[in-house]
Amino acid sequence: MNVAKPAWKAYLIDLDGTLYHGSRMIPQADRLISELRDLGIPYLFVTNNSSRTPGEVAEHLQAMGIPARSEEVCTSAVAAAEYIADRHPGCRVAPIGEAGLLTALRDSGLELVEERPDYVVQGIARNFTYETLTQAARWIRSGAGYILTNPDLLLPSQEGLMPGAGTIAAAIQAASGVEPVVIGKPSGILMKHAIDKLGLRHEEVAVIGDNMMTDISAGAHAGCGTILTLTGVTNSENLEGYLEASGVRPDLICRDLNEVRRLIGGSS
Repeated sequence: MNVAKPAWKAYLIDLDGTLYHGSRMIPQADRLISELRDLGIPYLFVTNNSSRTPGEVAEHLQAMGIPARSEEVCTSAVAAAEYIADRHPGCRVAPIGEAGLLTALRDSGLELVEERPDYVVQGIARNFTYETLTQAARWIRSGAGYILTNPDLLLPSQEGLMPGAGTIAAAIQAASGVEPVVIGKPSGILMKHAIDKLGLRHEEVAVIGDNMMTDISAGAHAGCGTILTLTGVTNSENLEGYLEASGVRPDLICRDLNEVRRLIGGSS
């Protein structure tokens, strides 16, 4: 791969499909992060997953041998909580989600309630029921705002694909007649949250990810650079289809993380 070292100052790095598959590290992920640290290049891990806290995400990475600290993690749950707290501090929110979302909402000073919420905030919720759907639709139809952490329709698991937050949202939207405010990729809200944390301009930052429809689309629409790695959702076989479907083109395409590492660090 003969490409000049890019001029971007920092990187926003996707997780599942980019650095790991489930609990299995993708080759060179540990070395890529270690070299970014050694070179003093700023980076953040950016994930649509709302089920884990930043600390839990960092522990998951560490368990695979990938260096990580909780302050380096940006989740859709934290960005959603910040989005609401900035607009309506201390307001009443009804969460539909798991520990990562509940913790983020509490840490942002929002009041978790089971009646008369100002907002319904929904992420992945593997205990989602018909009763939950009914209550959420009634709240939203009565005027509560509807916030969706991320629009992913499917999630990988050890047993195969499972419904994601976006699939639950499809049911709530159909029942309520209201389209949610989407926080996670490809929305620009999570991107802004991460870029503000870096303290840089959008054009100084590049997104590294495996998904054309979320990672690369989010980076392109936010005005960031984009590096597609063919290690997950997008691969050499389906690349052309995803390029057409997404309507965007990455600035750079790397076959694997070794190419990403050599591109950024200039090492062999």
